[in-house]
Amino acid sequence: MNKGGNNSCDYSFKILLIGDSGVGKSSILLSFISNSIHDLSPTVGVDFKIKMVNVGGKRLKLTIWDTAGQERFGTLISSYYRGAHGIILVYDVTRRETFTNLSDIWTKEVELCSTNQDCVKVLVGNKVDRDNERAVSKEEGMALAEEHKCSFLECSAKTRENVLQCFKELILKILEVPSLLEEGSVAIKQQILKQKSGYQAPHNGGCCS
Repeated sequence: MNKGGNNSCDYSFKILLIGDSGVGKSSILLSFISNSIHDLSPTVGVDFKIKMVNVGGKRLKLTIWDTAGQERFGTLISSYYRGAHGIILVYDVTRRETFTNLSDIWTKEVELCSTNQDCVKVLVGNKVDRDNERAVSKEEGMALAEEHKCSFLECSAKTRENVLQCFKELILKILEVPSLLEEGSVAIKQQILKQKSGYQAPHNGGCCS
């Protein structure tokens, strides 16, 4: 999965990071985007970043959304989930309640709010660099992933272990679903039409390419 050199792309995909506050969603995102998680402050509300990648000869534009994971932002839920092609469900392997909440709260919210039946999901246990503090076994994570028919990985945003693999796994599975490819292609065509009509997208200072 390599960065490309120009701005044209074949598909545009919307990816969400879901899970409790403090599980490391922003750290995973920044580790993937910029190879760095230094001086990271908690997300307030909703943030998103953009990354261009090449996979299998196709150039993809990934818009990756990150939320604070706090209930007071519930009013954003419907627009946040709308049109998502992929969802990364994150828990902290050292905090059992974050795993329980994924099972009891977040997976149910995904089922209720996701507008895309073919949306691909990956379950991720973060902070394996603190294995001596582990409160959730790898086997439990695998069982929950199997229950919800999604892939499973453990990673460390701090050491970057498996971070790239989380996104690669998700993207490769998205590319296997014809309906998601069609939607991703339509999104690109809509963007081109807007550009041709003189539309200027609002600049987001947090975006990277």
